[in-house]
Amino acid sequence: MPVLSIMKIISNVSGYYKYIILNRGEKMNYEKIKLTSAEIGTLWTEYVYGTMTDCVNRYMYSIIEDKSIKKVFKDAINIFAKQKQEITEFIKKDGFPVPLGFTDADINMEAPRLFTDIFCLQYLHVMTLHGLIGHITSLSASTRKDLRQMYDAFDNDGKRMFHETIELLLEKGKYQRDPLFYPSDNVEFVDNRDFASGLLQTSRPLGAPEIVNLSFNIKKNIMAKSLSIAFSQVVQDKEARKFLEDSQNTADNQIQLLNKILQNDNLPSPTSFETEITSSQVAPFSDKLMLYHIGLLYQVGQVYHGAGLASSMRADLVITYEKVILKNIALTKNWFTIMVKNKWLEQPPLAPNRKEIARDK
Repeated sequence: MPVLSIMKIISNVSGYYKYIILNRGEKMNYEKIKLTSAEIGTLWTEYVYGTMTDCVNRYMYSIIEDKSIKKVFKDAINIFAKQKQEITEFIKKDGFPVPLGFTDADINMEAPRLFTDIFCLQYLHVMTLHGLIGHITSLSASTRKDLRQMYDAFDNDGKRMFHETIELLLEKGKYQRDPLFYPSDNVEFVDNRDFASGLLQTSRPLGAPEIVNLSFNIKKNIMAKSLSIAFSQVVQDKEARKFLEDSQNTADNQIQLLNKILQNDNLPSPTSFETEITSSQVAPFSDKLMLYHIGLLYQVGQVYHGAGLASSMRADLVITYEKVILKNIALTKNWFTIMVKNKWLEQPPLAPNRKEIARDK
């Protein structure tokens, strides 16, 4: 048979199958497609993380006096109420139990003010950044079209909230921009191995990507330190208070380490939030929520520290990030022990244990 005839047959067959696949796709009932382990994992994480943040947002909304800040918090609360309902429907349809997460039992709405209005706005901005990264991670792990569309909508909500919080911080003069650079005349290339040094006083100036990560990591540690201080004032459990004090010291040490690198290049450091915390000793949240929150910040922080390590081309930066990461591993290990001891750590869906199933037969 001539080659052209064979090619025509192949083309027709491919086109036929393509037609069938497209038509099947158009009529596909997504509810009959089981969620993958990655998809149920993202739904579980989004629910637990979201209910925790929502508890904090609702308390903060109750104490905020500034009308413009109160409005953006109301928006955040309404957005999550809708998201929570959608996540719950997905989990239930596949027969998985809906996580407990965090509920009204974890909030004391009668508690006096623990944070200033500006701190609340800074908090919402930082947690929105975490949420954006979480939504994109969930989207990238999802296969089902309906689930991807949901996470895409979540991401759009997050981006809108990100813009709102930045605009409001700028309007109130409370958003600290990263250091400015002055443009060079020409494009330049690395011409010697000393570019990767940094252990000597003659090390090169910091590069723009390195400054981005330093500033980002300092800001995340500032939030972790501030919340650790606030929560240590009001937490009931003595072991939890000791952990929060250790968390405060760890964050402070890391802030100083990273700040020193910026200061050696005569670059400004981000401002702290400690003065935005009141002297209240009445807990607005359960010990479970407060400890979970701090642990989560350190876990997410490891992602940012890893990004900083990966982008660093100076030996002193690499060594600093390695120290920070190792210290955080030790701290989160202690956190895990306390959470398990108090039965505060909810277990995520697990893969089937085939050995146990075989033994129970």
